[in-house]
Amino acid sequence: MRIKITLAIFISVWIALLVRVYYISIKSNAYYEEIAKQNAVKVEELAPLRGVILDRKLKPLSFNRLGFSIGLKPRLSLKSNRTVLEEEIAFLAETLPDASVKDMMKEYVKADSAYNHDFVDVISFIPYEKLIPHFAKIAQHDNLQIKITSKRHYPYGSLASHVIGYVGKSNTQDVAEDATAKLVGFSGKTGIEKYYNTVLQGIKGEKKTKVTAFNQEIEQVSKTLPVSNDLVLSLDLELQRYIAELFGDDSGAVVVMNAKNGEILAAASFPEYDLNKFVSGITREEWAILANDLNHPFTNKLVNGLYPPGSVVKMGVGMAMMNSGIITPNTTFESTGTMELGGRVFRDWKKEGHGMISYVRAIRESCDDYFYKASLKTGIDIIAPFLSKIGFAAKTGIDLPREFMGTVPSREWKKARFGKGWSQGETLISSIGQGYFLVTPVQVAKYTAFLATGNGVTPHFVSKINDVPLDFPVDPNIVSESEKRYLKVTREGMYEVANVPGGTALRYINVTAPFKIAAKTGTAQVVGISQTNKKRMREEDMDYYQRSHAWLTTYGPYENPQYVVTVLVEHGGHGGSEGGPIASKIFDKLYQMGYITIDTPTKGK
Repeated sequence: MRIKITLAIFISVWIALLVRVYYISIKSNAYYEEIAKQNAVKVEELAPLRGVILDRKLKPLSFNRLGFSIGLKPRLSLKSNRTVLEEEIAFLAETLPDASVKDMMKEYVKADSAYNHDFVDVISFIPYEKLIPHFAKIAQHDNLQIKITSKRHYPYGSLASHVIGYVGKSNTQDVAEDATAKLVGFSGKTGIEKYYNTVLQGIKGEKKTKVTAFNQEIEQVSKTLPVSNDLVLSLDLELQRYIAELFGDDSGAVVVMNAKNGEILAAASFPEYDLNKFVSGITREEWAILANDLNHPFTNKLVNGLYPPGSVVKMGVGMAMMNSGIITPNTTFESTGTMELGGRVFRDWKKEGHGMISYVRAIRESCDDYFYKASLKTGIDIIAPFLSKIGFAAKTGIDLPREFMGTVPSREWKKARFGKGWSQGETLISSIGQGYFLVTPVQVAKYTAFLATGNGVTPHFVSKINDVPLDFPVDPNIVSESEKRYLKVTREGMYEVANVPGGTALRYINVTAPFKIAAKTGTAQVVGISQTNKKRMREEDMDYYQRSHAWLTTYGPYENPQYVVTVLVEHGGHGGSEGGPIASKIFDKLYQMGYITIDTPTKGK
């Protein structure tokens, strides 16, 4: 029996050994063959060149300047090699006057390590024309490496800075979002550069090469070239520059948008800043100046500036109230200049009031008293949902990063935010666009396009990726057809704002082109103004940064809406006086440039 057991064990061991030999010699052959292939073939990733950004007439707004980077051989920071490191850096500083010994040493020490086998860049970019005279001299140094590289450049400096955006060195978050960022070293940080970063960054290429055990290349196995993508914007550079000149030193925002499809022809947030300063890294002193500027140049006011809409929201409020059936276009209220509710006095901007007034005239003269009394009858539960439907408290979908949603105050919103109930007084101040109500300029432009056409559009800047047009659908069902039935009378009110005596913008709108526009002024309070004061403080008597922001939103031509022009002037006081001249000149420019066309002369209202 022992012999049989011993024999069985012996046979089992031999079978196991034979199986193992078979696996090693046959089955694992493919595995080791692949390892051998990897040892023999070097794979190199090829960085794509970042795509350019062009305006609608193909003028470059952002492109890559070609130049060179200079790297130092690794592990020179070791004690034994320290002298060589210092000598090479001193040589570069002597040869290239703009190079700093301190900066180069800092960059090298930061990146060098015992595990690094690649040259360390000590000069990330030097323009072509500055290096070429010294190229041969530098190339003679075996410890130095010159590589072709590029640097992002913005030829118009600060123009449309918040729209275009800028690129900066890739960080860990950028790499986590897109591995290509590690290869190219730069990523979009703001604006279009960030929103379309993956597109602009392109697709990396790959080169496979057979090498020896000493890493010497024998032959090229394959090569896939990297792919770059260019963006064509709907912006018109000429119009953009014209608007920047019009705005001057004022702070605020402007949107010029196609009312029918949401294509943005020009848009700006003021003040602007020079994009080129951020590509290589802005100094602490420059950063401090911009960061401490009370006009907030870093804030993209188009999508991140939140302001009370003031009276520009009255058309949406009016449509909500009339859709309820409680109020009609013919419903009148007596405006006495004040309304008392719960021991509080709510005042109209016109202290003597407007007398008996209906909806169209209330829009024309921006009568607060009418909206106080009409909203009290209707209630916030009817007003707030309609305002949300037409685009407030929601992202517009614009192709800019980190768009803010704003706030449409409601009973539910206040309960969730503050844990408190709603008061009737809050309905009154919400009906004239004050209180908790917050919007962005782009939201107001989208809302104005709805008033002009009845459709919901998506504001956007990019029209093409390479030669492929992008589709931004128009929503004709933003509200139901029954909810649109009061658009006509609302448009009449906006027409009268700019064209009929008593209109709040009549004195300030002077479009010389042969068509009429529709408009609405608005005032966004910065600080609360006591309602108990018999004599209301005038804007011009207040400190500048306490003055109200001035709104003016318009569309034209009135009879065939083609473009929306929305203007916000921070601390401007009255929307008509501040925004009217700007909007008028923009419409004239649109006509001169051929963007607005008319088949027959306008007959007016």
